[in-house]
Amino acid sequence: MVDRSQLFFPQPAGPGVHAGLLALRLVAGAAFIRHGLPKIQNPLGWMGSDSAMPAVLQALAAVSEFGGGIAWMLGALTPLASLGILATMTVAASKHIARGDPFVGKGGSYELALVFSGVALLLILAGPGRYSVDAWLRSRRAGR
Repeated sequence: MVDRSQLFFPQPAGPGVHAGLLALRLVAGAAFIRHGLPKIQNPLGWMGSDSAMPAVLQALAAVSEFGGGIAWMLGALTPLASLGILATMTVAASKHIARGDPFVGKGGSYELALVFSGVALLLILAGPGRYSVDAWLRSRRAGR
């Protein structure tokens, strides 16, 4: 029988992997909280009144960044938070690419959006590691 908890709370192997995932989650999560804070304060209009982006999608992006950053730091609901961040960063990268921004540049680039997309994909596939709320919930569920 397949352990369905592995689908939602995957557990990577290796002694240093867990500490590395924790460090990655803390740094990237803090960055998303910082980037999402001004957006969550005006979730329906943070892109400005001249933006073609619907207000509901602006709100989803604000929640994905701010809430996703908190979730990453805690290692809580990591696959869901990572999916929201991956979607938001995909849109961000595509907007930069459509504008003609370079991969790396001073006036705007899509480098950071792709890096965060990679982090989100890693956390979807590998999970948050042993030092996370998700791992604690998995262990409690297994101990029933």
